[in-house]
Amino acid sequence: MTTYTLRRALTATATVGVLLLAATACSDNSPAEQAPTTTSSSAPASGEPPTSASASPTGSDRSTPMDIRVTIDGQEVEATLNDSPAVRDLASLLPLTLDLEDFHGTERIADPPRKLTTENAPEPQAPKTGDLTYYGPWGNLAIFYKDGPSASSDLLILGHIDADADQLSGADRITLEAAP
Repeated sequence: MTTYTLRRALTATATVGVLLLAATACSDNSPAEQAPTTTSSSAPASGEPPTSASASPTGSDRSTPMDIRVTIDGQEVEATLNDSPAVRDLASLLPLTLDLEDFHGTERIADPPRKLTTENAPEPQAPKTGDLTYYGPWGNLAIFYKDGPSASSDLLILGHIDADADQLSGADRITLEAAP
C-alpha cells in the first residue's frame, strides 16, 4: 500500500510540474514572447539597428534611441530622450538655449518658452544623476546632478545626459538641438 501511495504522489507531482512548465512557456511573461516586442519598439525611425531596452526593474525608458544634441557651457555631451508626448512637445521647441540656475543643491533648472504636455506620461521614477526632467506644476526643465528624491507623478523623466556630476552641477547654459 505504501508503494502505491508513493507512486500516486510522484505521478501527481510530475503532472503538476509538466503543467506549470507548459503554462510558463505559453505565458506573456516568457522571455521568448518579450524579446520581439521590446526590440521592435526600440528601433529608431532612421532604420538604424534597434537598441536594447532599459535595464531598469520597472521597464521604463530612461534611455531610448531618440538622440539629441546637447551642449553644456559650450561643450557637447551625449544625450538620449524617451519617446513620451512631453519629449515630442519639447522637440517642437528645438533649437533651444536656456540659462540654468541651481535648485536645492540637487538639480539645475530652466524655464522653456512654454509649458509642455503631461498627457500620457510614463510611470513616475525617482530621478538619477544625469536625468533630464520636466516638472509639470512649474513648467520647468531640470537636470539632476545628484540622485533626486522619490518618484513623483509631477516630475517626468524626459531622458538622460551623459555628463559627470561636476559638469552638470556647475552648468550655466544648456543648448538642446535635434541630432543630425
